[in-house]
Amino acid sequence: MPWRPMQKPLAWLISTFRAKKSRAGYQKIGGGSPLRKLTEEQAQALAENLKQRGHDVKVYVGMRYWHPFNSEAVEQILSDGINRLIVLPLYPQFSISTTGSSTKDLYRILQTKGGARHLRRSYITRWFDHPLYIQALAEMIREEMAKFPDEDPSRIHLLYSAHSVPQSYIEEGDPYLKHTQKTVELVNEALGNRSPWTLAFQSKVGPVRWLEPSTEEALHRLAKEGARQVLAIPISFVSEHIETLYEIDIEYSEIAEEAGVPYFRRAPALNSHPTFIQALTELVAQKLDQNPHYYS
Repeated sequence: MPWRPMQKPLAWLISTFRAKKSRAGYQKIGGGSPLRKLTEEQAQALAENLKQRGHDVKVYVGMRYWHPFNSEAVEQILSDGINRLIVLPLYPQFSISTTGSSTKDLYRILQTKGGARHLRRSYITRWFDHPLYIQALAEMIREEMAKFPDEDPSRIHLLYSAHSVPQSYIEEGDPYLKHTQKTVELVNEALGNRSPWTLAFQSKVGPVRWLEPSTEEALHRLAKEGARQVLAIPISFVSEHIETLYEIDIEYSEIAEEAGVPYFRRAPALNSHPTFIQALTELVAQKLDQNPHYYS
């Protein structure tokens, strides 16, 4: 596709800027990210749910930028003699920069193993509209809305904050924006369409044009419009990590206070919420039921 010749240099530029910003952020959330622990908990919960459904499978965790790396997961998979694999990136909305990049990295690693041709693979690449995923988000949002002084949904502005991507990706056909918009639409429907809402984007770095509006810009606009109760929802993040614990909880909370929004809260990331784990279970089980010899 047209964006691919620029993907590697752009990814390097973004990662360089992000690394500098992340180091400062990690210091403010205790020196490290809970992402690995939370992902391993999700994997364990998924394995237990699948076992209850009659699928006694192994679930492996592989990451791009920290242990256990994808290469470590592949080593373990091959060592265990697995010959059928379901790949489930934990990105609900597909983007070439997330799901696409992760699956490409896995393919590259497998190629270094001679292609691992005996390892038959199936991929789950997008689940932005899965009913149980939508239900889980709605459940988390309702719980947090009940903590505002005025619980009337019409008086609580829902600020959906998604991880941003370069605008050029979208212009060249990346479906990430459409997927994210659809997720928001479905969540609002599940909530009864009773609250005003905004979709904004966070975590942009570097001198390229990113999706707009930024979450910071959205907060300033909401303050000017008189919003008093704002609930931030990390719509594209399924686990707590620096983007939620630092960017939203610290940076955006301070911005909201300075801008004049007296009540600013955040809905937790899904982590191992039972309904979310059930959504992952349904996604994997569907593949297993199509071919009962698959291992995850």
